Amino acid sequence: MSSSAFAIPPDLTRDTGTWPGDGPIKIGSDEHKRLFCKTLLDTFDPYRPAVLDWPRLGEEAEKRITSLPIWDIAVQTENRAGLNVCTYAEMVPDPLLRKAIELNGFEERRHRHVLANLVEAYGIKLSPEPVYEKPKDPEWHFLLTGYSECIDSFFAFGLFKAAKDTGFFPPELVETFDPVIKEEGRHILFFVNWVAWHRRNMPFWRRPWFELRVLGVWLFLIYERINMASDVGHGEQDWNFTMNGASKLGADIDIGELITICLSENEKRLSTSLYDARLRRPRFVPFMARMALKFVGKKKAAA
Repeated sequence: MSSSAFAIPPDLTRDTGTWPGDGPIKIGSDEHKRLFCKTLLDTFDPYRPAVLDWPRLGEEAEKRITSLPIWDIAVQTENRAGLNVCTYAEMVPDPLLRKAIELNGFEERRHRHVLANLVEAYGIKLSPEPVYEKPKDPEWHFLLTGYSECIDSFFAFGLFKAAKDTGFFPPELVETFDPVIKEEGRHILFFVNWVAWHRRNMPFWRRPWFELRVLGVWLFLIYERINMASDVGHGEQDWNFTMNGASKLGADIDIGELITICLSENEKRLSTSLYDARLRRPRFVPFMARMALKFVGKKKAAA
């Protein structure tokens, strides 16, 4: 993908309306739509991947970074995500919502270029990328991208924190890469509010089919991650890195501690001090993580 594919974000100078006033907001209302769209649009960071200053690393730190088995899949995931989101934006008639989704897609494609510049800066060799075909079912792939990010971002928040605290990522690298982590938080916040707004505004006869699609997406993602777990160690790239990341980072953290860190970081990244308290937060993944934490605790007690 050429740099021209991501170089121009949506025109954010055009009037996007006023922010909703104080007070309760009904999920699915026009005020709700303006709130989650303007939250994404008005917190846009116009950084350019090409001018990010990747810090010089010591030999040991650079070896740790370059040995992580994630770079191929990370670049490919962001490329697919950008294509999926931008394709869905083309079928959205509402001007404000379409602009917000276009910005989401632009930022996904920009993440790809951030990662590509990172691997180039540190001499990481990537496998040739596959040809990405435009989705034939834009809504399905938009849902797939959004819910997948809800899972991956939850673990990425915790793993990024663990890498920072253990010194696996040098402070300069943490500071340079942090805008990408922040954007992932904005994306999942936008997505879960779009889902809530979308299901409230579709004709009643479409809702059962939509809920079946959402269930289908979750079943697909669970199946995909089970396959990832069974394939760990086969091939050069670890598709299940977010589930096994603590050991890769060299941190003495068990699964219970990692889940606790992820829950804490998820709260901080999506806190009401950063984003309007009236916006919905992702709930399913944190709920399942808390359930897993109870299971881990019981397992420890029985040991």
